[in-house]
Amino acid sequence: MIRIEEVLGRVQAHVPELAGRIEGAGKFAELIEQDRLPQQTPAGFVLPGGMTGGPATAAAGMFLQNFRESVIVVVVVRVAGDPLATRAIDEAAPIVRKVVTAVAGWGPDDAPGIFVLERAELVGAKAGALVFQIDFALDDQLRIAG
Repeated sequence: MIRIEEVLGRVQAHVPELAGRIEGAGKFAELIEQDRLPQQTPAGFVLPGGMTGGPATAAAGMFLQNFRESVIVVVVVRVAGDPLATRAIDEAAPIVRKVVTAVAGWGPDDAPGIFVLERAELVGAKAGALVFQIDFALDDQLRIAG
């Protein structure tokens, strides 16, 4: 259900700046734990954002429930010699836009919905690097035969 690998593959295929530089939650957690940033940027990470249940029905041995699943893409951009990160914004904006374009409006074949952009924002700056968080949501449905 959590669509991390599918979103990671989608970004990898459609955002050349992040090709070979986008990873999952494990690597992101490792960097956070060590209070480090990626060595090479731009870099990206795809993380689970959670799920929210919606209306449910049960009839004739079938349980159906709509839910919304969130996936987060984090993008880190650093520009050498730019401690205030002013040039990093100019470099990050097109990458963030490409991530949004790659994911928003697309949906996995087995999901009834498509990903929508929920928000994108600058969430941090450190050592000349900027960290952007882009949140997407997908409407999906549980179908469980009882």
